[in-house]
Amino acid sequence: MRAAQLVAGSFLAVKLGTLLVNAVTFPRLHGGPRPKDKPAPADLSDVSLLIPARNEARNLPHTLPGFLAQGAGEVLVLDDHSEDKTAELAREAGATVLSGQPLPPGWHGKPWACQQLGAAASGDVLVFTDADVTWQPGALAEAAAYFRESGADLMTVWPQQDNRAPGERILTPLVDDVLLSLLPWPLLAVPTPEAGAANGQVMMFRRACYDALGGHAAVRAELLEDVMFARAVKAAGGRLTLILGGGAVRVRMYRSYAESVTGFSKGLLSFHGGQRALLPASFALHLLTYTWPWLSGQRLLVAAGLLEGLAVRLLTRRTRPADLAEVLLTPLLPLLALPVYAQAARREVVWKGRVYAQDVPQGSAAQEAE
Repeated sequence: MRAAQLVAGSFLAVKLGTLLVNAVTFPRLHGGPRPKDKPAPADLSDVSLLIPARNEARNLPHTLPGFLAQGAGEVLVLDDHSEDKTAELAREAGATVLSGQPLPPGWHGKPWACQQLGAAASGDVLVFTDADVTWQPGALAEAAAYFRESGADLMTVWPQQDNRAPGERILTPLVDDVLLSLLPWPLLAVPTPEAGAANGQVMMFRRACYDALGGHAAVRAELLEDVMFARAVKAAGGRLTLILGGGAVRVRMYRSYAESVTGFSKGLLSFHGGQRALLPASFALHLLTYTWPWLSGQRLLVAAGLLEGLAVRLLTRRTRPADLAEVLLTPLLPLLALPVYAQAARREVVWKGRVYAQDVPQGSAAQEAE
């Protein structure tokens, strides 16, 4: 029992320590007018806002007006062979819509969609953003100002989770927990490629850096393409930064527990370096850290786990009663995440109607699901 307490206690201590560092150092968008000493740029004509969209008819009516109101030089939507009214809705809203080309061998769907957007864009600043992300008025101007001041080649805006239905609240908050409790923000300045992270929901590139890497061709067959792109930028000598979206940039990733399981499972094996043997080890560590203390009456460890969840929500400014109530699920999360691990261990994963093999090297083909 002492060994179990030591392992769980040490893991929680590291995570709580990282949260403390990030509470002090992690920048965030504020939303609304910027301070008078740092006015937002009035001219965003050199910014291209780029949206890959595959079957996004349920999201675009809510998010596209916000994209178009940001003042970007251009807003391009890539219709990636949607089977719904994605293209029609985007055109009606006033966006420029590109028709996606067939998926080439050796490419995954989203990198190929983004590659086409990057090639069509005219701006010196390329902002790739998912169709389920909501940008509040002025958010792009504030993000672009920080990006320029930072000197970074790639910046990720980490959107605030906009969870609503009970099923959405089970697993999606783990996205914030992984970032804020495992990656100290100052570590981004270390040139080592592994000391990096990104979120494909919002990625802002300097055009010169993006083109030098060959665009999304650098990650054409990656299921975790955002993190791999961040590492590629660092490996090439580029600079990377992250900023929290606060209330200025929000995302509603999944609408149910089942959607969350499918969505998280597609990148979990890549997150573990493609090593299947690490999946059960990771599951066991989290079970020992969060569930075992609850079952064995280890009150201090239970309290530390709950404190971690509370700190993550405070940092991301998700403090509504329903948001804070999610913390109570902490002891059950490893068990609730078990289906994610099970799906991630499969030889193939399915995402948006495409089947991707997980046991072949980069450059292998993805195929359309029948």
